[in-house]
Amino acid sequence: MNELIALAKGDDKKSLATVRPTEITGFSIEVTDREWKEKWTNQALQRSFLELTQPSTGQRRQIIRKVPYDYFYEFLTEGDSSPRKLKIEDWEIGALYWHCLANTQGDENAANHLVRQKYFHDFTKKKDVHLFVGTTKQYHNVAPNPFIIIGVFYPPRSMQPSLFASV
Repeated sequence: MNELIALAKGDDKKSLATVRPTEITGFSIEVTDREWKEKWTNQALQRSFLELTQPSTGQRRQIIRKVPYDYFYEFLTEGDSSPRKLKIEDWEIGALYWHCLANTQGDENAANHLVRQKYFHDFTKKKDVHLFVGTTKQYHNVAPNPFIIIGVFYPPRSMQPSLFASV
């Protein structure tokens, strides 16, 4: 991560990368706004250029529900002396939250417990977690660490075959 942050702030302006944590040390959940900012809602409701060329159906565009929680991985990478904390902005964690909320009959605490179970316990214990990270225009040149997690890749841990296995 140190090298990646230096590349983001240097001449390369690196803004996308894959990071493989050496250890995931935590997973935190923070309460956030329950509704989108008005400016964002208005932008989402605007018809695109392509839509303007088609006859109107008369139906308003539907806004995706906002997840009222932010999720963060805390992890170490090679060369880190203390854990880093990055926000997970992946659509998949939001979809998981809504699925878990439905399965827990609307119990937000129980839904978040299931999200934590999947991302912290299941993925970190059974999978080889890689993080797709990216910067945002707003923080690229000003934040000490401009990266957020934009995707989580979790293939199974590969088991190296023994050199001495019988054939």
